[in-house]
Amino acid sequence: MDILSQLFWTFLKVNLLSTSGPASVGLLYHEAVGKLVTEGQFVQAVGLSSVLPGSDALQLAMYIGYAAGGIPGGFVSLAASILPPTIIILGVTMILHRLRRESWISNFVEGLAPAISVLMVFTAWKIFDKGSGDTGWFGWLLGIASLIAMWFKLPERIVIILAGMIGIIFLSQ
Repeated sequence: MDILSQLFWTFLKVNLLSTSGPASVGLLYHEAVGKLVTEGQFVQAVGLSSVLPGSDALQLAMYIGYAAGGIPGGFVSLAASILPPTIIILGVTMILHRLRRESWISNFVEGLAPAISVLMVFTAWKIFDKGSGDTGWFGWLLGIASLIAMWFKLPERIVIILAGMIGIIFLSQ
């Protein structure tokens, strides 16, 4: 299978089986690392897509597509990422429009939130564990400081940029 087909089917599968951008990172990690990109490239892609404005999942798809297949790979990955949600949301919208007064619909949506939250924490742990390398206690300190900054409602992009700059200053050897 050529690389463009592999990218298309990988991102089509990831976007059909996951429920949101951040939640798809764990599945994408499993599907892409070792097959399309290295673990280091994946960690860099997640960090970069978190800093840039816009959809993290689409930026991650374009980065991995570009790393694996150049500019055509980026476009194929983007198209495969956009296609399933677009078709699904059109179908779901038509169905929900007919069922909008049913109470089980709102209960279903409320039940998704805890599951997605746990999935995001698990994925963040895997990325931190693999990406922290030999930073030791300093990595933990930086992670805790970032968590505290986000607790106090500092903008996420500012926290990530500052953490990266601190890493450049204190972790460069």
